[in-house]
Amino acid sequence: MRIVFMGTPEFAVPSLEALISGEDEVVGVFTQPDRPKGRGNKMTPSPVKACAAAHGIPVFQPERIRRDGVEDLKTLAPDLCVTAAFGQILSQEVLDIPTYGNINVHASLLPRHRGSAPIAYAILQGEEKAGVTTMMMDKGIDTGDMLLKAETEIGETETCGELTERLSRLGAELLMETIRQLKAGTLQRIPQNEAEMTYDPMMNKEMGQVDFDRPARLVKGQINGLNPWPCASVMVGDERIKLMRAARTEGAGRPGEVLVSDPKGGLVIACGEGAVKVLELQAPGGKKMRAEDYLRGHEIKAGTVL
Repeated sequence: MRIVFMGTPEFAVPSLEALISGEDEVVGVFTQPDRPKGRGNKMTPSPVKACAAAHGIPVFQPERIRRDGVEDLKTLAPDLCVTAAFGQILSQEVLDIPTYGNINVHASLLPRHRGSAPIAYAILQGEEKAGVTTMMMDKGIDTGDMLLKAETEIGETETCGELTERLSRLGAELLMETIRQLKAGTLQRIPQNEAEMTYDPMMNKEMGQVDFDRPARLVKGQINGLNPWPCASVMVGDERIKLMRAARTEGAGRPGEVLVSDPKGGLVIACGEGAVKVLELQAPGGKKMRAEDYLRGHEIKAGTVL
């Protein structure tokens, strides 16, 4: 088959690499335009573009594929399109081009967690499992028929970045099995149950302020789920400290009260129910470090309410 791949971030790279290593021909890749990045605002290609270029695959970067990429896609004459975190909505005209339709690799157990940040929200909401669903694309946002699913447990202290890496590999494996079943004629489409649907809004920096009034399960989820972006944070004196990793632990006090703060016991903070132990943090201008190491050179008094 002639396959066109559409994707942008690191999550999509394992799926593209799996397709390249497979028996089908990847005839083109669509990805978001280069964007300014870093302190110097240097124009930087997406991870998917870098991967495609390394394999000599033609790359197309329309601002809006539904407006600027239709003719290029028609010229490629794909039998199948595959998307993974592409970041653009496909029009019906685009969806109608490939012979066998458009298969999407979505990083949630649909119909839960539709939207652009399903992995982060699974952790934010304190869920125990996450997963990947392959689905047929339609004009809606993650509303198409489901094909195959794979699930995995979320680690107690696993961050969004770490889970994203695991799910990207799981998604690549699921994609290849989906294509195998498509070719064999055994692939079945399963409509999503709208009654079970959840949709998550886009993430923003304002989500980072930690709310210790909530149960420890959700506070831990906020800290781990917002790593690497936008990061959970608290004010300690006149400094905003990023909390990068946490676990639930025993303890009780006023929400936000520092219960333990020393290089041996680490940093434990009371929540609305239970407490969290901060395992990693980052001071302004500093590197991420273990909370115990930070407390060797900085004092956060027990009894302080954050």
